[in-house]
Amino acid sequence: MDVTKSQFDEVIAICRKIFSEKLGDYGPAWRILRGESVTDQILIKAKRIRSIEIKKESKIDEDIFGEFIAIVNYGVIGLIQLELGFAENVDISEEEALQLYDKHITISKELMYAKNHDYDEAWRLMRVSSYTDLILMKLNRTKEIETNKGQTLVSEGIDANYQDMINYALFGLIKLHFGEDEFDVKGN
Repeated sequence: MDVTKSQFDEVIAICRKIFSEKLGDYGPAWRILRGESVTDQILIKAKRIRSIEIKKESKIDEDIFGEFIAIVNYGVIGLIQLELGFAENVDISEEEALQLYDKHITISKELMYAKNHDYDEAWRLMRVSSYTDLILMKLNRTKEIETNKGQTLVSEGIDANYQDMINYALFGLIKLHFGEDEFDVKGN
Protein backbone atom coordinates (compact mmCIF):
# COMPACT_ATOMS: atom_id res chain seq x y z
CA MET A 1 0.00 0.00 0.00
CA ASP A 2 2.94 2.35 0.57
CA VAL A 3 3.89 2.02 -3.10
CA THR A 4 0.32 2.80 -4.12
CA LYS A 5 0.22 5.85 -1.86
CA SER A 6 3.46 7.23 -3.26
CA GLN A 7 2.32 6.55 -6.83
CA PHE A 8 -1.00 8.25 -6.16
CA ASP A 9 0.79 11.24 -4.67
CA GLU A 10 3.09 11.48 -7.69
CA VAL A 11 0.35 11.42 -10.32
CA ILE A 12 -1.85 13.73 -8.22
CA ALA A 13 1.07 16.19 -8.09
CA ILE A 14 1.23 16.08 -11.91
CA CYS A 15 -2.52 16.77 -12.13
CA ARG A 16 -2.37 19.56 -9.56
CA LYS A 17 0.53 21.22 -11.38
CA ILE A 18 -1.48 21.32 -14.61
CA PHE A 19 -4.54 22.59 -12.71
CA SER A 20 -2.44 25.33 -11.09
CA GLU A 21 -0.81 26.31 -14.40
CA LYS A 22 -4.21 26.56 -16.08
CA LEU A 23 -5.41 28.71 -13.18
CA GLY A 24 -2.44 30.96 -13.95
CA ASP A 25 -3.51 31.18 -17.59
CA TYR A 26 -7.29 31.48 -17.21
CA GLY A 27 -8.09 31.86 -13.53
CA PRO A 28 -11.05 29.83 -12.26
CA ALA A 29 -13.10 30.65 -15.39
CA TRP A 30 -14.75 27.23 -15.00
CA ARG A 31 -16.84 28.63 -12.12
CA ILE A 32 -19.50 29.56 -14.69
CA LEU A 33 -19.97 25.91 -15.76
CA ARG A 34 -23.16 24.20 -14.68
CA GLY A 35 -22.79 20.60 -13.48
CA GLU A 36 -24.04 19.14 -16.75
CA SER A 37 -21.36 21.04 -18.65
CA VAL A 38 -18.62 19.67 -16.41
CA THR A 39 -19.97 16.16 -16.95
CA ASP A 40 -19.95 16.76 -20.72
CA GLN A 41 -16.33 17.96 -20.59
CA ILE A 42 -15.34 14.72 -18.90
CA LEU A 43 -17.39 12.82 -21.50
CA ILE A 44 -15.45 14.48 -24.33
CA LYS A 45 -12.14 13.50 -22.73
CA ALA A 46 -13.20 9.89 -22.05
CA LYS A 47 -14.62 9.46 -25.57
CA ARG A 48 -11.34 10.75 -27.01
CA ILE A 49 -9.34 8.28 -24.91
CA ARG A 50 -11.56 5.43 -26.10
CA SER A 51 -11.22 6.57 -29.70
CA ILE A 52 -7.42 6.59 -29.45
CA GLU A 53 -7.44 3.18 -27.73
CA ILE A 54 -9.54 1.72 -30.54
CA LYS A 55 -7.94 3.50 -33.52
CA LYS A 56 -4.40 3.24 -32.09
CA GLU A 57 -3.61 6.73 -33.39
CA SER A 58 -4.28 10.38 -32.72
CA LYS A 59 -4.32 13.22 -35.25
CA ILE A 60 -3.73 15.95 -32.66
CA ASP A 61 -0.81 16.20 -30.29
CA GLU A 62 -2.57 15.33 -27.03
CA ASP A 63 -2.09 11.84 -25.64
CA ILE A 64 -4.14 9.58 -23.39
CA PHE A 65 -2.05 10.58 -20.38
CA GLY A 66 -3.05 14.22 -20.81
CA GLU A 67 -6.69 13.30 -21.24
CA PHE A 68 -6.67 11.28 -17.99
CA ILE A 69 -5.19 14.36 -16.28
CA ALA A 70 -8.06 16.41 -17.68
CA ILE A 71 -10.59 13.88 -16.33
CA VAL A 72 -9.04 14.12 -12.86
CA ASN A 73 -9.08 17.90 -12.96
CA TYR A 74 -12.58 18.23 -14.39
CA GLY A 75 -13.75 15.67 -11.82
CA VAL A 76 -12.41 17.91 -9.06
CA ILE A 77 -14.03 20.92 -10.74
CA GLY A 78 -17.30 18.97 -10.74
CA LEU A 79 -16.99 18.34 -7.02
CA ILE A 80 -16.24 22.00 -6.39
CA GLN A 81 -19.25 23.03 -8.47
CA LEU A 82 -21.45 20.60 -6.52
CA GLU A 83 -20.22 22.17 -3.29
CA LEU A 84 -20.47 25.84 -4.33
CA GLY A 85 -22.98 25.78 -7.18
CA PHE A 86 -22.13 27.48 -10.45
CA ALA A 87 -21.54 31.23 -10.57
CA GLU A 88 -22.46 33.90 -13.09
CA ASN A 89 -18.93 35.31 -12.81
CA VAL A 90 -15.60 34.17 -11.46
CA ASP A 91 -16.16 34.47 -7.73
CA ILE A 92 -13.15 32.76 -6.13
CA SER A 93 -9.44 33.47 -6.25
CA GLU A 94 -6.83 31.14 -7.68
CA GLU A 95 -5.72 30.47 -4.09
CA GLU A 96 -9.24 29.48 -3.05
CA ALA A 97 -9.55 27.27 -6.12
CA LEU A 98 -6.35 25.43 -5.18
CA GLN A 99 -7.53 25.00 -1.59
CA LEU A 100 -10.79 23.50 -2.86
CA TYR A 101 -8.84 21.30 -5.27
CA ASP A 102 -6.72 19.98 -2.42
CA LYS A 103 -9.79 19.36 -0.27
CA HIS A 104 -11.65 17.37 -2.93
CA ILE A 105 -8.65 15.41 -4.24
CA THR A 106 -7.87 14.39 -0.65
CA ILE A 107 -11.43 13.17 -0.11
CA SER A 108 -11.27 11.20 -3.38
CA LYS A 109 -7.89 9.76 -2.47
CA GLU A 110 -9.11 8.64 0.95
CA LEU A 111 -12.06 6.93 -0.72
CA MET A 112 -9.64 5.11 -3.02
CA TYR A 113 -7.55 3.95 -0.06
CA ALA A 114 -10.64 2.53 1.65
CA LYS A 115 -11.84 0.76 -1.50
CA ASN A 116 -8.31 -0.37 -2.30
CA HIS A 117 -8.12 -2.03 1.10
CA ASP A 118 -11.37 -3.90 0.50
CA TYR A 119 -10.59 -4.86 -3.11
CA ASP A 120 -6.94 -5.70 -2.40
CA GLU A 121 -5.51 -3.60 -5.25
CA ALA A 122 -7.51 -5.47 -7.90
CA TRP A 123 -7.23 -2.38 -10.12
CA ARG A 124 -3.61 -3.33 -10.81
CA LEU A 125 -4.87 -6.42 -12.69
CA MET A 126 -7.10 -4.36 -14.94
CA ARG A 127 -6.34 -2.93 -18.36
CA VAL A 128 -6.16 0.84 -18.86
CA SER A 129 -8.95 0.49 -21.44
CA SER A 130 -11.20 -0.88 -18.69
CA TYR A 131 -10.74 2.32 -16.70
CA THR A 132 -11.89 4.22 -19.78
CA ASP A 133 -14.99 2.07 -20.09
CA LEU A 134 -15.75 2.41 -16.38
CA ILE A 135 -15.42 6.20 -16.61
CA LEU A 136 -17.83 6.20 -19.56
CA MET A 137 -20.28 4.06 -17.58
CA LYS A 138 -20.02 6.45 -14.61
CA LEU A 139 -20.65 9.33 -17.02
CA ASN A 140 -23.84 7.68 -18.27
CA ARG A 141 -24.95 7.19 -14.67
CA THR A 142 -24.11 10.79 -13.83
CA LYS A 143 -26.02 12.13 -16.82
CA GLU A 144 -29.05 10.07 -15.81
CA ILE A 145 -28.86 11.40 -12.24
CA GLU A 146 -28.53 14.96 -13.60
CA THR A 147 -31.60 14.37 -15.80
CA ASN A 148 -33.43 13.25 -12.65
CA LYS A 149 -32.40 16.49 -10.87
CA GLY A 150 -29.95 14.66 -8.61
CA GLN A 151 -32.52 12.22 -7.26
CA THR A 152 -31.67 8.53 -6.86
CA LEU A 153 -33.61 5.70 -5.30
CA VAL A 154 -30.76 3.52 -4.02
CA SER A 155 -27.65 4.66 -5.87
CA GLU A 156 -24.83 6.94 -4.87
CA GLY A 157 -25.04 10.53 -6.00
CA ILE A 158 -23.19 12.62 -8.54
CA ASP A 159 -20.35 13.32 -6.10
CA ALA A 160 -19.56 9.61 -5.68
CA ASN A 161 -19.55 9.14 -9.45
CA TYR A 162 -17.12 12.07 -9.89
CA GLN A 163 -14.88 10.59 -7.17
CA ASP A 164 -14.89 7.20 -8.90
CA MET A 165 -14.05 8.81 -12.25
CA ILE A 166 -11.17 10.69 -10.63
CA ASN A 167 -9.84 7.48 -9.12
CA TYR A 168 -10.20 5.44 -12.34
CA ALA A 169 -8.32 8.18 -14.18
CA LEU A 170 -5.62 8.17 -11.48
CA PHE A 171 -5.32 4.38 -11.87
CA GLY A 172 -4.81 4.92 -15.59
CA LEU A 173 -2.20 7.59 -14.94
CA ILE A 174 -0.32 5.32 -12.54
CA LYS A 175 -0.30 2.47 -15.05
CA LEU A 176 0.81 4.74 -17.90
CA HIS A 177 3.38 6.63 -15.82
CA PHE A 178 4.95 3.69 -14.00
CA GLY A 179 4.37 0.94 -16.55
CA GLU A 180 1.57 -1.63 -16.60
CA ASP A 181 3.58 -4.64 -15.46
CA GLU A 182 5.92 -3.04 -12.94
CA PHE A 183 4.02 -4.29 -9.87
CA ASP A 184 1.96 -7.35 -9.03
CA VAL A 185 -1.43 -7.11 -7.35
CA LYS A 186 0.09 -6.45 -3.92
CA GLY A 187 2.23 -3.58 -5.24
CA ASN A 188 5.50 -5.47 -4.73
